[in-house]
Amino acid sequence: MAQRSPILYRPYLSEKYSVSAGLYRLGVQPVPFVGLDAAEVLETHTFALDETYPAFVASKAAAHARALHEYAGEAGLTPALRGAALAFVARTLAAESGGCMTWDGRHFSNAALGWTAALDLERGTVEQLTRASGPLSALVADTQPISALDFLALNAPEDLAILARHPATGADFLAAVHVMSPQNWNPLDKLGRDFAFVHAPVAGSGPLNATAPRLIDAVISRGPFVRFAWGVAMSDRLDHHPAAPPDADRAHATAFNPDQAFLRVERQTLTGFPAAHGALFTIRPYISPLRQAVADPAHAHALAAAHRSMTPAQVDYKGLTLLLPGLLAWLDQQAGAQ
Repeated sequence: MAQRSPILYRPYLSEKYSVSAGLYRLGVQPVPFVGLDAAEVLETHTFALDETYPAFVASKAAAHARALHEYAGEAGLTPALRGAALAFVARTLAAESGGCMTWDGRHFSNAALGWTAALDLERGTVEQLTRASGPLSALVADTQPISALDFLALNAPEDLAILARHPATGADFLAAVHVMSPQNWNPLDKLGRDFAFVHAPVAGSGPLNATAPRLIDAVISRGPFVRFAWGVAMSDRLDHHPAAPPDADRAHATAFNPDQAFLRVERQTLTGFPAAHGALFTIRPYISPLRQAVADPAHAHALAAAHRSMTPAQVDYKGLTLLLPGLLAWLDQQAGAQ
């Protein structure tokens, strides 16, 4: 598995917090906030396999053992869409893994995790699972995948969701989820629901939801795309399912401590399958110590400005109501503000 460091994305460099689609064409349209500065970089990958890979596998395995049914499920997923989405996941993981993973149309192997599965993608089943020794095989030694979606998702850092659109009515709904790193939301609450319902709890999402039909058509017919969401968290844990054990981020600490603060950026890709009437979403959090993320005074200034652009409802949605004064004071200090 690749030992490169994860990318440090800074979508807040716009100095404005915005709830919008914010779509960039994957492999076509440069993203302007990648890396250590604001240079534009053309992103082409769907999955990001870097030195944090073991942490993702360990976190997913722990959630799987605790209560898989709270993180994953299907609702009205057709065999055609299941097959199209999972075939894309299998071949793309293999292509982007640097040789660690392979897919021959029937068998998916991961040398790092030391397992191989025979999969029926349209039925969504794991027909056979064999295990061997691998550098990370201990992380999944007690994990038993229950479906093709479950197995493939356990091999990726990214979480997976499949959106379906009814070919006759045009109604959209979330047909499958395998989301093991949610940020304080329950994936099953969204299962079977339409785009507007899924995003309704997000403060300021009204304009985004109003464009849902056009957005969904673009995602299915004109992708693939990449987009980003961001926030400040008081924990670097990946899994913040509401039913998971509490940690510092959920305790809603009343005092901001920069040494316990992290920038959490979610990179999402959206790939459509027009013939199967749906699309695949991948969701992968990037978590960086806040001191590292704003070591440049200009970055601290931009993050402070972005937080100041939030409405009170958005501040509350992000869990920052009690922390924001301390966060802004610290960011202003880092930025050299008078």
